[in-house]
Amino acid sequence: MGNIFDESGVWRFRELLPFFGDGSGTDYRDILVSLDGAEGKTKPVHMRFVAEYVGLEPDKLSIQSEGANPTNSFKDNGVASGTTHAKMVGTNIVVCASTGNTSSSVAAYAANEGIRAVVLIGDGKIAAGKLAQTIEYGAKVIQLQGCDFDDAMKAVVKLPGMYLLNSLNPFRLEGQKTIVYRALEGLDWQPPDFIVYPGGNLGNCSAAGKALVELHELGLIKKMPRLVVVNAAGANTLDVLVNEKGLSWNGGNVDRATIQNHYEYLEREGIKAKTKASAIEILRPVNLDKALRALEATDGIVTSVTDQEMMDAKAIIGRNGFGCEPASAATVAGIKKLVAKGSIDREATVVGILTGHQLKDPDATVAYHRDPRNQFANTPILSTVDNLADVLRL
Repeated sequence: MGNIFDESGVWRFRELLPFFGDGSGTDYRDILVSLDGAEGKTKPVHMRFVAEYVGLEPDKLSIQSEGANPTNSFKDNGVASGTTHAKMVGTNIVVCASTGNTSSSVAAYAANEGIRAVVLIGDGKIAAGKLAQTIEYGAKVIQLQGCDFDDAMKAVVKLPGMYLLNSLNPFRLEGQKTIVYRALEGLDWQPPDFIVYPGGNLGNCSAAGKALVELHELGLIKKMPRLVVVNAAGANTLDVLVNEKGLSWNGGNVDRATIQNHYEYLEREGIKAKTKASAIEILRPVNLDKALRALEATDGIVTSVTDQEMMDAKAIIGRNGFGCEPASAATVAGIKKLVAKGSIDREATVVGILTGHQLKDPDATVAYHRDPRNQFANTPILSTVDNLADVLRL
């Protein structure tokens, strides 16, 4: 019988995730958490229409769709490792705050291990596809009235006696490193010039930075790709702090006053995150420091894109036969913007990460295409049976 941990796109890199040991002993099979080795079966592929849209040659752009994971988002990478650590410490209940993807992944992996799961979500702040998964997998879902994700996150860290599975958990970020490993593996371990992620709670870019630094220190890669983090314009904390306020890691001496002043401004003005990209609808990212460190280590770039730019990019991704949720399309919209500005050279090699599947938020897709004013709308045609032949001649 095959070893599911060698099939897993997370655990076949277990020697680079050494928090449970070096992976050489037979007992690791009793420790590691997996959905039958199905997590992490992703790789970078070329998408011709996307490359044309962003202004790069097809062989220069690779797109990796993490929506192909068992619960249809990148979260499975980190939840597999985070739940492993929860199992190691003997917990019987895990908890998370979520905009949807974390909740569905936590619910699935906990259910498979016989662990109870509790999920806190904001008021009306979760797409139906994600809520359906979370409920189906048996998690206890608590919707906090009048709250958004940032409020839910403040609440969840105070809950006693539960194992936290948000990306604040460093063991979760260990699994998310493997997204980078698979991207590099797909490029024959020839590092690209840029790796691009959407930015919400900033766990992915933090994990990517850690992965790249470790690989470089081990001598497994000779060149350090530059990380690009793309915020939604309606949830653009990192962009504002880095590009407008000049915030940086600064060798670990982060300017706390700049962060605090910005958060006080948001509170004073009553500003809440607002974007169609619900997965990154976050104004107080818990991994801000780690993201700043990753940006410094990789000479990274931060930018923001509008909801319209994301939805247009999402439609183009669909033209290639690969769907994604709105937040994922921030990656492609960001690449297009940075190529146009010259921040990404047209000869550069670029890997873009799509974080979630199209059916996570089908309402957003249908709404876009039903509106003929949208540039790439594929609006359904209303016809009678008698007029069908005439319609098809179009």
